[in-house]
Amino acid sequence: MKTNYIDLRSDTCSLPTEEMLEAMRRAEVGNAGFGEDPTVNKLEELAADKMGKEAAMFVPSGTMANQVALMTHTKKGDEVIFESEAHIYINEVGGFSVLANLTPWLIKGTGGAMDPDEVEKAVKTGDNITQPPTSLICLENTHNRVGGKVISVENFQKIKEVADRHNLKVHVDGERLYDAAVHLNVDITEFTKHVDSVMIGLSKNLCAPIGSILAGDKDFIARARKYMKMLGGVMRQAGYMAAPGIIALEKMVDRLAEDHEHARILAEGIANVEGIHLNPDDVETNIVKFGVRKEKWNAPKLVAELKNRGVLCNSIDDYYIRMVLYRDITKKDVLTTVQDVNALLREE
Repeated sequence: MKTNYIDLRSDTCSLPTEEMLEAMRRAEVGNAGFGEDPTVNKLEELAADKMGKEAAMFVPSGTMANQVALMTHTKKGDEVIFESEAHIYINEVGGFSVLANLTPWLIKGTGGAMDPDEVEKAVKTGDNITQPPTSLICLENTHNRVGGKVISVENFQKIKEVADRHNLKVHVDGERLYDAAVHLNVDITEFTKHVDSVMIGLSKNLCAPIGSILAGDKDFIARARKYMKMLGGVMRQAGYMAAPGIIALEKMVDRLAEDHEHARILAEGIANVEGIHLNPDDVETNIVKFGVRKEKWNAPKLVAELKNRGVLCNSIDDYYIRMVLYRDITKKDVLTTVQDVNALLREE
């Protein structure tokens, strides 16, 4: 059985660096549930500073951090505005409904970006007795299901202006927000200053083995810790897991540009293959999403044949495939993948 695959299924397949592993071994720990783990405290202080927020907390996963944010910002029965393909709406098991008892209002975005005018039209004040009041707007950057597209700082600013006019909160699912910042060559605070809370992933292409950050003002984080406890997210000697998160924030951000370059090489290498539907200019960060449409070929078949050649990736449906780049995927791996896609689809 083949074990040395080129694994493009997700950047969750990234492995911690040797420095991270050593930091875990040497981490100073305490009881994080009592606020006594010095490594967790250091990570949270560092993250708050980098996000430009008053406070932050270390959370086991991005999904938990998003759900905690929704529960903290809202009350039961409120309406929350999502882009129609948002990860929180589609890929978090309906937690917004089950855990926070929220009603979704969906807006179809362009490249994942919602039109601020459409957002404003969707806001409900609660004056109509038949409608739930809107209390929260959720953004996502980069946007996963549209292929890692970057939502602009200007879009963030305009949606925050809508939120402020209606006394609403704004949360960003920023699992890959650092990728957006690197792509635009701006500091991450250019985005975070326009939101009330931000979730940052540490375990995707920042390479930490576990965890995310949720940041906001002190009152928000104090209330959010209650909900994290409710969901079972409070850990004890968590410094072993927090230590690589510190390295992720301090040393792994600048190298994201390498993943973006590899994604462009991959996109340009397969875009002209008959049966592949992809505009390389649409690839902005570390995700390559493309369509497959050719006689006798569809996305699941190409995924299966690539696996036989040692390349793992995922089909989203019968048409779309997603490939994700991260530190462990080398340029050689990318060129091998390009060669395999070309060879398969050019076979008679």
